Amino acid sequence: MFSVLMAILVLFSTVSFTVEKHFCGDVLIDAAVFTEAQKCKMEAFEIEQSKITKKSCCKDVKEIVKGQDQLKQSKFEELSIDDQVFITSFVVSYIDLLSELPKLIVPHKNYSPPNLVTDIQVIDQVFLI
Repeated sequence: MFSVLMAILVLFSTVSFTVEKHFCGDVLIDAAVFTEAQKCKMEAFEIEQSKITKKSCCKDVKEIVKGQDQLKQSKFEELSIDDQVFITSFVVSYIDLLSELPKLIVPHKNYSPPNLVTDIQVIDQVFLI
């Protein structure tokens, strides 16, 4: 469980994404992650007004959340002897653990028992006690 949590933490710390927001005046109209923010309905009117007044009340804000791009990568030879032995034994044990077992042959798989006509134990009155 801990290893899965650490893997997710490394994944999210290295992912970069963009948050785009569209404001009309001081009011937030739309915010989007990974896509473009949806423009307000005033956009067509705003283009006509900006030609006259040269000033627009709508604005787009992009916030880029940059992930970590420098990860420490060490080579196997740079590790200490104890760490090399541990990693090697760990990998070998898991390879052996996940190896495929031989297919077992069941000799009586298709055997059907004979039909019983009478119950011989009741007829001979032989019961296991």
